[in-house]
Amino acid sequence: MDSLLSIILSLLPDLILIGLGGVISKRLTPDIWAGIDRLNFLVLFPALLFVSASVRPIAISEIASVGVGVWSVMGLGFGLGLLLRSWGPPSFLDFAGTWQTAWRFNTAIAFVAASAMPAAVSGLMSVAIGLAVPVANVLAVGALSRGRGGGKSRLIAIATNPFLLASLAGISVGLSGVALPKVPVQALSRLSEAAVPMALLSIGATMDWKAVLRLDRFCSGLNAIKLIILPFTVWIVAPHLTDDPALVALMIVFAALPTASAAHILAGAFGADRRVPSMLIAQSTLLSCITLPLWIAVALRL
Repeated sequence: MDSLLSIILSLLPDLILIGLGGVISKRLTPDIWAGIDRLNFLVLFPALLFVSASVRPIAISEIASVGVGVWSVMGLGFGLGLLLRSWGPPSFLDFAGTWQTAWRFNTAIAFVAASAMPAAVSGLMSVAIGLAVPVANVLAVGALSRGRGGGKSRLIAIATNPFLLASLAGISVGLSGVALPKVPVQALSRLSEAAVPMALLSIGATMDWKAVLRLDRFCSGLNAIKLIILPFTVWIVAPHLTDDPALVALMIVFAALPTASAAHILAGAFGADRRVPSMLIAQSTLLSCITLPLWIAVALRL
């Protein structure tokens, strides 16, 4: 109980920022919040991913094991989400817009969760994110573009994703062991420090705080997959596949993350209904305030 309380207290400042975003949401126009999200996507989070991945030496074996782990977790979410097809919207396109919430993840919350973990685990989170982002997006684009054209342009967009490029650059520096010049690193570190607070404020500002009241069978199933079934499966299976407790802890926390806060934007870009994905994002984020600390406590006991 004491360890769970300490985890909750360590996450409380970040939860307060989400709540503050909800309080001040009407003080800024939707365009300003959209601009903040864009700044995070193009500048602040790439800086955070690069700095996090480059400041510690990385072994190729770590990349291989983390990559297999996060890809397996997302693949399981992909498969389990498809089992709910009969409960979802009649249109496959609209279903795909919601289906993606079963395997995509919230990058800001990932770093928040990592901050509550030991250094051996938190240092691997940026590697996990860097390896997971392109696969998560390829799966989502593939589902949403089934039977449609434009796949090439979408894949180009994925290949030039700032999160992917920053992660690959940071991992490359970590593998090389090269020490970067002090001044550029300090500038990037300043930018990276703003990424999570700005993202949490935006999450709170754009979230539907009453979404949990609209949980139906389909939404409950998708949220159960993302927040309960995936981390539970990792907890049971991963210790039999590796004897590295830090890797198992990382995979449990990664699997327990709420879904991506921008999933509805990708759905809308393909012409799918944005409303249900938006509701699922809010439900996943709010419910994870309860489930994520519990899974972090499980991971810390390994």
